Amino acid sequence: MPLSKLREYLDSHHVKYLVLSHSLAYTAQGVAALAHVSGKKLAKTVIIKLDGKLAMAVVPASSHVDLERLRTLTGRAVEIAAECDFQNAFPDCELGAIPPFGILYDMPVYADAALAEQEEITFSSGTHRELVRMNWADMMRLIKPTVAELTYHSLLAA
Repeated sequence: MPLSKLREYLDSHHVKYLVLSHSLAYTAQGVAALAHVSGKKLAKTVIIKLDGKLAMAVVPASSHVDLERLRTLTGRAVEIAAECDFQNAFPDCELGAIPPFGILYDMPVYADAALAEQEEITFSSGTHRELVRMNWADMMRLIKPTVAELTYHSLLAA
């Protein structure tokens, strides 16, 4: 079960969280609509490559990763990773439903500053049917992301 690794980690750090089940959905905005969560409060994990090494960019579902901002922030070559680049990196997760816990996969995490404005954050648990909601401060403490402005916002943002 994909959620078990994440749950074990959260439980071992005494973090309060809520698991939300929803109908099958594959896009971040689709999940947000089904779960009745604002696209600004639902975090999506985008797998990127920094100088060829995998990393996570965690951004609101209603936003898009700005590669130029990441390039400026990191001083490294940045590209969106293709599924074939990371399909084996998350054996306990369904493809496209990766939780933003790089610490569980030995990957650095970059989080958009807009997420830090939220008291709570909701994100994929590793499946296309479950989300996890938890306090942003706990998320910061556990994953220790680099927080910066990483996105440009879609005109259709919710």
